[in-house]
Amino acid sequence: MKRALVLGGGGLVGIAWEMGVVAGLAEAGVDLRDADLIVGTSAGSVVGAHLAHGRDPATLEESAAARPLGSFPPDVATITAVFQLWASFGEMTQDACAQVGRLALAAKTVPEDEWLAGFAANDWPGWPEKPLLITAVDCESGAFKAFDRHSGVEIHRAVAASCAVPGMVPPVTIGGRRYTDGGVRSGTSADLAQSIEPDRVLIIAPMGSPGVESGIGEVIARQIARETGELEGAGAKVYLIQLDEAAREAVGGNLMDPARAAPAAEAARAHVRRIAAEIREWWGK
Repeated sequence: MKRALVLGGGGLVGIAWEMGVVAGLAEAGVDLRDADLIVGTSAGSVVGAHLAHGRDPATLEESAAARPLGSFPPDVATITAVFQLWASFGEMTQDACAQVGRLALAAKTVPEDEWLAGFAANDWPGWPEKPLLITAVDCESGAFKAFDRHSGVEIHRAVAASCAVPGMVPPVTIGGRRYTDGGVRSGTSADLAQSIEPDRVLIIAPMGSPGVESGIGEVIARQIARETGELEGAGAKVYLIQLDEAAREAVGGNLMDPARAAPAAEAARAHVRRIAAEIREWWGK
């Protein structure tokens, strides 16, 4: 049986919540490091890189701390314009991604080297042998890119690009191109799981709860529904973990607020304790 793990975007708080989910499942006997493929987008790229390297889920909350955004004052006007534009699209086509990417290129942010340094501090020993896909978007063309160990790019640079929230942090230079957050194209890019023709796909998504979110969260909800439908249509069984009511309260309205990280992780653990037995049976051996 082939299994894929998809880890979605969700900012600094999303990293903490995902780590809580992963750690809680490990405590219940579900080791997601067993996945045959890991797909990481934005926040999920950080958690995915750690899991693909075999790091103990129980220690992720300590070793995979959320990356600081630096001391540079936020470019509020550009950030607002980015998110208004992003939320206005019914579908994130390549042209739509390019429009968001151009705003990302124009934003005043911390220097790129400063942003990269935070990810280099994770000290990942290159790309893992475990199949790992890290998503990003070319700012100028809007083209989607899934980096892996064959892409010729350092893993910390690929993850930094995937996490480069447009307007907030700088796009990352790879091969002479500038890349922004993979979540611009899709909050999960769960469709990439089909590359292994999986039997099971577990999607862990901090954003995109249907009927709850607005703005880009609503865009992501539509993407998750479409990608899930496509996977199921191809024969995969899909399990989706999203924020429950307690987690939404813990996360709050600002996914970049580090004060929300610990409460989000604890809410995730509590949620997982209630559903662990079901997931353990579903995920299998």
